[in-house]
Amino acid sequence: MLTDTLHRVPRAAGRQLLVKRGADGSRELTAWRLHLPAGATDDYVAPNEETIIVLQDGRGIFAAGDHSWIVGRSGVFADRATALYLPPNTPLRVTATTDLEAVLVSAETAEGGKPAIVRSEDVRVNARGRGDYARDVHDIFVTDPHARRLMVGETFNPPGNWSSYPPHKHDGKNGEPVLEEIYYYRVDPPQGFGHQMQYSADGECVTHVVRDGDAVLLPYGYHPVSAPPGYRLYYLWAIAGAERRLALYEDPTHKWIHEIAD
Repeated sequence: MLTDTLHRVPRAAGRQLLVKRGADGSRELTAWRLHLPAGATDDYVAPNEETIIVLQDGRGIFAAGDHSWIVGRSGVFADRATALYLPPNTPLRVTATTDLEAVLVSAETAEGGKPAIVRSEDVRVNARGRGDYARDVHDIFVTDPHARRLMVGETFNPPGNWSSYPPHKHDGKNGEPVLEEIYYYRVDPPQGFGHQMQYSADGECVTHVVRDGDAVLLPYGYHPVSAPPGYRLYYLWAIAGAERRLALYEDPTHKWIHEIAD
């Protein structure tokens, strides 16, 4: 049910489960938030799952297998992402040198490549939409050779703008690949909010008020997003499903907006 797709977990020290595959309608994805004070460490391993960890803010060390990387990000609205790909069964140790926050997403796979880091200069920036549905979409792990099933990126809405618009879906009901998705939200200033709408052609519909640190599962249906005036909206998106390919089906009712001249 789309009414059960909002996951609001208060921040606390350590690694917090946001969405778990096999529970609350999730078939493909698990997501965690890692929140560490300076000097703290966290050890993580996911048997039979590949994982991507996306740094949100702070500085620290990502150590995976025989590899170690110093990482840092002043914040999602200040810097492009730094992210690490972990193949299945690969131990990860995160050591925070300042207060640090990151998001981990995983999906089942029998095999994977080697650990791989994406730095801010490696992120591909795409300008999407126009006018009041213009936004920037950052590809982190999307067309890379490392991940087997996961696709991960970030979307940035200016104040007052919409994204995932015209509304699209990827649940396979119109021939597109069956893909499950999670959005993880940040808001600037952080006391603000956004709106996450989800609806299907058969009339099911829900709109969530999303706040900084919320996660929303997108199991099926169309899922447009809006930011109110005065607040920038960010969401990390993670996708897994039948194919590792971004192929979307836009709602025919609203595709006419493409025909408006600039």
